Amino acid sequence: MFYMFFAEGFEEVEAIATLDIIRRAGIEIKSVAIKDKIVTGSHGVPVVCDLVSDEITADENLEGIILPGGMPGSKNLDKDETVNKFIDYCNTNNKFLCAICAAPFILGKRGILNGRKATCFPGFENELTGAKISDKFVCIDKNTITGRGMGSAVKFGLAIVSAVKGQSAADKLEATLQCS
Repeated sequence: MFYMFFAEGFEEVEAIATLDIIRRAGIEIKSVAIKDKIVTGSHGVPVVCDLVSDEITADENLEGIILPGGMPGSKNLDKDETVNKFIDYCNTNNKFLCAICAAPFILGKRGILNGRKATCFPGFENELTGAKISDKFVCIDKNTITGRGMGSAVKFGLAIVSAVKGQSAADKLEATLQCS
């Protein structure tokens, strides 16, 4: 089970494309609003989330969390107590920590990316404390998966599928998407 956190001002394509890819792969994922169940993205698109943050718990069934980017969505995620609790839980328990676009800064400022390959939206590199900055669209290093931005959302989702179900599952799914 994955939780994808949604905050006001999230980047719509990064969130929805990633969520869709993961669901197509048969991986359980729930969209989680940090406040109200309806969350509006940075381009005015409202999304109805499956749950709100006070309805979730961290347990052995949690495989990881996903943080979509966007502004001010990433900053809103960074300030949220529940999101921070889940980041700490995943980091301590070697669960997946996935972030795209601006959101890798949330992991970077906590030192989670120290010594790891990571990517982010150009201009946020200084926020990835100790990371080995990559120009790739997606980086996987241990339990962290980072993506560059909206244009890499499908590849980001496929990287999560590969990490959870294996590369052949990701390759089979990618073949159905007409993206390469």
